[in-house]
Amino acid sequence: MGCSSCGTGGSPKGCKNNGLCSSGGCNKLEVYDWLANVTLPENQKPYEIVEIRFKNARKSFYRNMNQLPLQAGDVVVVEAVPGYDIGVVSVTGELARIQVRKKSPNFKHAETRKIIGVANQEQIDQWIKGRALEKDIMFQSRSLALNLGLEMKISDVEYQADLTKATFYYTAEDRVDFRQLIKDMADKFKVRIEMRQIGSRQESSRLGGIGSCGRELCCSTWLTDFRSVSTSAARYQQLSLNPQKLAGQCGKLKCCLNYELDMYAEALKGMPKTEIKLKTEKGDAYHVKTDVFQRTMWYAYPQDSGLIALTPEQVGKIQTMNKSGKIPKELKEFSVEKEKVVELGYENVVGQDSLTRFENKNSARRKKKRKNFSNSNRTP
Repeated sequence: MGCSSCGTGGSPKGCKNNGLCSSGGCNKLEVYDWLANVTLPENQKPYEIVEIRFKNARKSFYRNMNQLPLQAGDVVVVEAVPGYDIGVVSVTGELARIQVRKKSPNFKHAETRKIIGVANQEQIDQWIKGRALEKDIMFQSRSLALNLGLEMKISDVEYQADLTKATFYYTAEDRVDFRQLIKDMADKFKVRIEMRQIGSRQESSRLGGIGSCGRELCCSTWLTDFRSVSTSAARYQQLSLNPQKLAGQCGKLKCCLNYELDMYAEALKGMPKTEIKLKTEKGDAYHVKTDVFQRTMWYAYPQDSGLIALTPEQVGKIQTMNKSGKIPKELKEFSVEKEKVVELGYENVVGQDSLTRFENKNSARRKKKRKNFSNSNRTP
């Protein structure tokens, strides 16, 4: 039942069955209820708003009007337009109140749809049937869009639990007139059609995958807010501006470029400008690279392939000297001497002998035995 609501199509690909899912379960964007064991004050009713998760990462809030004893993981039937839909309870109680304040500041309780009840086996079977139809319908809808010459990519389809409505998620660079496409799909699939445009990052979060780091995509496991990422984030972190390495599966810059950006920006404060060349009697030295956290800057001469390590303070001192008209003889006068790394070998720290102490003795004994054996077998 959990796998049928997962984005893997109902098969154990990266779910809890084989232990390949880093989220720890079959559901994407799982939430740990850290307020579950907290008792409510006297005369305070439980919070009636419940967060329901649908296919992939789509979540919404519903009212528990009948005060059903719901827990995370329960499969419930909720109101939809038209008909009904089925989802999985993700957050209840006081944690749902916090989620409402965080995600929907202008939330209106009176306009919230209601939870009809817990799903029975017949409704669950119909829900699973709709999930099984989604992949085939997605390929057919792509063929219809291709025949009409529409420049759009249909990446996912979500069936409503009562099989009366299908939502098609697509990505497109420009505005698409899909009125004829909706008519063709309604005639072929015999359901109500809804088209919903999403961005490239939202598409990757719905489809999921493995990133270059070897882990599941952040957008499909825990990341919900997609902030803009610029190439300046790569420049701050001294990364090469290679689009193939900096781009994720969505084709955009990786979201993880923003994770350590604030730390790099703080560490770069007070660093001298790297575009200024250092003038010496030997020639002008240009900046090559910077180790931000070790606070080391490397400079080189055009005619020399060697790198000279300087501290930011020394670079600032040389730049100040150049402004005042003073030119040092060479940068090696200011270079940083690195400590030699001592390679540790085997040491007799507990009073034991060498690990190979028996090898020479045994080899000498073997040679002596062989010599005695050959002498005894000689014929007179």
